[in-house]
Formats: sequence, structure tokens, C-alpha cells
Amino acid sequence: MQIMKYLIKYFRYVMFQYLPFIFITGTVILLPMSCRKPQDQIVIYCAQDPEFAEKILKPWEEKNRITVTEKYDTEANKSVSLFEELKMESARPRADLWWNNEILATIRMHQLGFLESYISPQEKNYDEKNIGKDHSYIAFAGRLRVIVVNTKLVSAKDYPTSIFDLLDSRWQGKIAIAKPQFGTSATHASCLFEVLGEEKAKQWYRGLKQNKVQLVPGNKQVAEGVAAGDFAIGITDQDDAIEELDHQKAIAIILPDAKGNKEYERLGTLLIPNTLALIKNGPNPQKAKELFDYLISPETEIQLGLDGAFQIPLNRSKTCDLHIALQDYKNAKKMEVDFEKAAKLWDSTQKFLRDEFTH
Repeated sequence: MQIMKYLIKYFRYVMFQYLPFIFITGTVILLPMSCRKPQDQIVIYCAQDPEFAEKILKPWEEKNRITVTEKYDTEANKSVSLFEELKMESARPRADLWWNNEILATIRMHQLGFLESYISPQEKNYDEKNIGKDHSYIAFAGRLRVIVVNTKLVSAKDYPTSIFDLLDSRWQGKIAIAKPQFGTSATHASCLFEVLGEEKAKQWYRGLKQNKVQLVPGNKQVAEGVAAGDFAIGITDQDDAIEELDHQKAIAIILPDAKGNKEYERLGTLLIPNTLALIKNGPNPQKAKELFDYLISPETEIQLGLDGAFQIPLNRSKTCDLHIALQDYKNAKKMEVDFEKAAKLWDSTQKFLRDEFTH
């Protein structure tokens, strides 16, 4: 018992004598790890594929001697997860910039008041339709939504040329799409609701479901599945389809409704641009503007067009040759979608898709 009392007394003595030193030392050690000055880094939330984004961000980082910290999302939750994080952090933003791989979530973020207006010197090289309201974002480097077919499973005479061809019963159980609530598949859905009207768009998705469409995690898995012969047909993004084509896989890429549609005059091939925006009250606004200007420069767009991403430059000051699989796009009918209206349809479209496709 006496030993126990002695140990307790000794312990109290040690804590009284050394606790202030431990506390101060701990603070000195921890502060450099947790308190980086905002001017020392830029934080960018990025839905673009890391293998392409890092090739563009790294040279700027090295040239300007400032750390660029990227936060990416997953293939299956593209753009959606970062949108939700930015919303949650809006009172105290961690991000300076948002590089979204589509446009509707960016418009919705502006509608919530979470984006900073900025007129970049590069803005003059973009069409007005690619400049967000209040100069809240720039749309750049677009990707097409395409139909991909396995040429061993589908003969050329039977290639679908319209999204409505996918409702043919001959393709029952042979079509794949990415989960329609996420990424560019979700963007595509809201755009169809805007262009076709709510009832016709619902009919189309229900027709796909009735035709036993197969859902896979992302667009890349659609392209890979069609290339492997797991599916005869799929809807995906152009870059994922081109990657399989360049690997000599037995596929063909079709621009849907490239010749237009008599019943729906605004229907055509959908181009979904990347978008870039400054986050309101971000930690490092000045350096973020410098990186913003760089990312929408013609050199960056050309790199995204040529360096495996196969994206279509929207900066007018310079162009590059499109991949051979996209040559027909110049003469194709473009989908005439009002992205602002499509963004307002987002919530109702998402509810419909969850009800129809969540098991």
C-alpha cells in the first residue's frame, strides 16, 4: 500500500515538473506539420483522370515553385463526390480551384453561390456559350458521348446510329451503360431530359431497362466490356472508347444521332466539356488565378487533345487534329442543349434514375 502511495506521489511530481515542457515541445513539433501557409500551396479538386491532369499540373508546379495538392475522386463517383465535399466545406473552403470533368455540377455550384467570379485573360479565346454566368467558370476541352460496338458481335449493317436504336429487342441483355446517377452518364441523362422532354426521356430509360440494359461501375468498364465481347453495344465517353480502339480491339465508335432526328430537332451528338472554376473564399486566390489561366490556355487544351485524353479543344486561338475516330464530328449534328436548364432538371432526373435503377 505504501509503495502505491509513493508511486502516485512520484507520478504527480513528474507531471507537475515536466508537463509544461512536454506541451510546449509538442506544440512546436506539431505546428509545422499542420499549419502550412496558404501562399505555399494551391489545392485543386479534380475530376479529370489523374494520368492526364498530373502531366499538366506538374510542369506548372515546378516552374512556379509552389505545391499543387490534388484531390481526385473515383471512377464510379466521378464529379458527384467532389461536388458534395465542396458543398460541405463551403463555410471554410479547403480548395482553391475545381477542375470538373463535366458542366452541370459546376453550374449547380454557381447557383448555390459557392464560386468566385473571375475574368481570365484567356476568356477572350472562348465562345460566349463556354463562359459561365457571372464569369463563374470556363468550359474547355470537350468529350463526346458515343456508342461503341463490338464488330465481332454486330455486323456493320446493324450498327445503331441513334440512341433510340438501342431499344430494339434484338439487343436485349447485350447493352451496357455506366451507372446513370454518376459522372458523365448523369450529365447525359439530364441533358436528354432537357432536349427530349421529361416524358420522352423517361420512356427511353424505361425502354433500356425493359431491354435488360447492363449497368457497370463506370464508362471505362463499358468500353472494356464491349471490347472484351461481354456486351455487344455500350454508351460511353470518347476517350474510353478510343483507348480500346488504339489497343487494336474489335470495336467501332459511332456518333449517336449524328444525322439529326426528325422528331427531336435538337437531338444530336452530345459534347460534354470540362469546366474550371475558382472556389469562393479559397485559401490562395491569387495563385489560383495564375493556375486557372494556365489550365485554360491553348497549350493545355492541345495537350488534352493529343496526349491520350483525346479531348476536343474549345479555345479558338489554336486547334489540333482530332483522333481519326472523331473526324466525322466536324460535320455531325451537335446536340443543342441548354445546360442551365439541364442543371435545374438535375434533382428530378436523379430521383427518377434512383427509382428506376437502384436495386
